[in-house]
Amino acid sequence: MLKCSTLLLGLLLCAAGHAGIQPEKISQETMGAPGPTWFLVRSGLGSQYVFDVATGEMHGLLPITFYTPAVEPNLAQNEIYAAEIYYSRVHNGTRTDVVTVYDAETLTSKAEIEVPQKIASLPFRHYIALLDDAQHLAVFNLTPAQSVSIVDVKQRNFVTEISTPGCALNFATPGRAFLQICGDGRLQMIRLDEQGNESQRVRSDRFFNLEEDPVFDKPVRTASGWLLVSYQGDVFEVSVDGDDIEINKPWSLVVEKTEGELAGQPWGPGGGHFLSYHRDLDLLFVLMNTVGEFGQDSAGEEVWVFDVSEQSRIARLALEHKAEFLHVSQNRDALLAVSGEDLNLHIFDVKTLKEVRTIDSVGAAGAGHIQGF
Repeated sequence: MLKCSTLLLGLLLCAAGHAGIQPEKISQETMGAPGPTWFLVRSGLGSQYVFDVATGEMHGLLPITFYTPAVEPNLAQNEIYAAEIYYSRVHNGTRTDVVTVYDAETLTSKAEIEVPQKIASLPFRHYIALLDDAQHLAVFNLTPAQSVSIVDVKQRNFVTEISTPGCALNFATPGRAFLQICGDGRLQMIRLDEQGNESQRVRSDRFFNLEEDPVFDKPVRTASGWLLVSYQGDVFEVSVDGDDIEINKPWSLVVEKTEGELAGQPWGPGGGHFLSYHRDLDLLFVLMNTVGEFGQDSAGEEVWVFDVSEQSRIARLALEHKAEFLHVSQNRDALLAVSGEDLNLHIFDVKTLKEVRTIDSVGAAGAGHIQGF
């Protein structure tokens, strides 16, 4: 009885001591306009964290689903688009596929546009693309039939589904169009009319052999087009001129013999999203490893830096922790963010290749895919 009385007295004294404290009111903060050093970093559990890698500060959390392949920022409209899949019982039950429109400052949902229940839920950056009219969004589907859903983000409605057998990804190109990589070794371009319906479809000449040396499904954008890299390290520069898809003669990431190669350890590209490009500096950053055959799925041991105009390597960065993902900020004092296998985000100064900070434990399952705004 004494113990109960003592406990009750303690609680009463505690309550009296805090009587003057007012309860906290629920409020909403806005992030402000993202800067060039702001990145979206995906957690292994789906959500995307908004970080400024110049300061190491986290500004927000975008609550996308585990099944969301990627998001597409549209800062001119202060919006972020996400292709999302929901199940009524989390992992099963009734399925609903939507393009969610998030407010870019509050990261809250402001609209949902229902689309066919076909979204490819694998985490690929280019499973979603906003075309250059800033109105039509292309979302890749896989059922396993391949197709693309076209969404009008201004009118907030689903427009049409376009069948794309044998071709995957969506990466935007001038003239309300997008490119796809096809299994026959070609690129396909689909152009839309003002309403968002298909108006033209053309294919390039064959430029790679799927059986001998396929290209990765991880293109990176340049000032004039896109870069594609093959499993063996060939780099293809792609651009569109009117109705023509132009593909330059490839150059190699591994043409020079390094010490590792001389010792019988050939280097090759590999990882998750292991490529990034700085448009003003014309520099390509690539995660490389010495795994050899089938190394395309293995983490990177080093970051190699290439001058694209000179088609030559200009620097190497040995990593303390192997990495799967990287992304470079687009400002002049560029920063390179590398997602390590230690579950942390490592930030390097591009000019010196020195690590300037580490952002620990990004997300419950560690840092994953990185993309800029």
